[in-house]
Amino acid sequence: MGQSAEFGKFLKAMRSRLSPEVAGTGPSTGARRVPGLRREEVARLAGVSTDYYVRLEQGRNIHPSRTVLDAVARALRLDSSEHAHMLDLLENCAGGPREAGGSAAQGVRPSLRQLLDAVGEVPAMVLGRRSDVLAGNRMAFLLFTDFPALPPAERNLTRWTILDPAARELFRDWKTVAAEAAGSLRVDVGRHPNDPQANHLVGELAVNSEHFRQWWAGHRVATRAAGTVRLHHPEVGDLELNFENLVLPEDPDQTLRVYSARPGSPSSDALALLGSLGAPASSAGARDTGSARDAAAVAEGGQAD
Repeated sequence: MGQSAEFGKFLKAMRSRLSPEVAGTGPSTGARRVPGLRREEVARLAGVSTDYYVRLEQGRNIHPSRTVLDAVARALRLDSSEHAHMLDLLENCAGGPREAGGSAAQGVRPSLRQLLDAVGEVPAMVLGRRSDVLAGNRMAFLLFTDFPALPPAERNLTRWTILDPAARELFRDWKTVAAEAAGSLRVDVGRHPNDPQANHLVGELAVNSEHFRQWWAGHRVATRAAGTVRLHHPEVGDLELNFENLVLPEDPDQTLRVYSARPGSPSSDALALLGSLGAPASSAGARDTGSARDAAAVAEGGQAD
């Protein structure tokens, strides 16, 4: 499906979730055949003609000014992430077809692997496009799962979160976490619409998860720089961890995610206990998943295993 169609479907989804009362359009008159606002109501709130807004939803006018886009965003009560996603969709539907992206291996810089070693007492991972798990330290793989041991196609945090039964047991607020993961994938697809790996992942998730199908149909968008996650780990019990997502300036498609517990808290004690469990000293330190390790070998003039 073309991005112009996706742009229109996004506007329609945002319109359908917004009630007249919340939008401030005044008392509703007559029976409403569709959920949320009517097209003419959005047009009036945005200060454009109904015909113009209809063409936007139908993808027949994909070159609106930034002023118009900002007005539509205000009318639809979009948050900053949704607003940015709308602009991504519009930018990627303009002009002719673009080359497919996402097939090249994603490499992790050696200095970043050293940083993962340096924060070895807390879980840390490098996430790439589509939330591929590119590298992580021992604590991250003890907390979640041993991503490097998975088949290459399964080394993806969103896929694991939504499809693996162990993730449902681990996340005490699984639906919230999984819905946010789906929303983050939606952002990535909006930025890189011709990525075959992303499209394959979306298809796999849609086939295997009814929850994902509902979230995807709702065009939910989610980006969080920081937050809190509640877990129940089979080895150490309940934890409440803070996380920070740090976008890397040298590669904006990579994110360093670090988890931590409040000092002196039961979660801090549980995290320390997790770190003491069973792994031999030789396995400590940062580990690349296969795709990142292979990319590093190629970059250094060697060959992947």
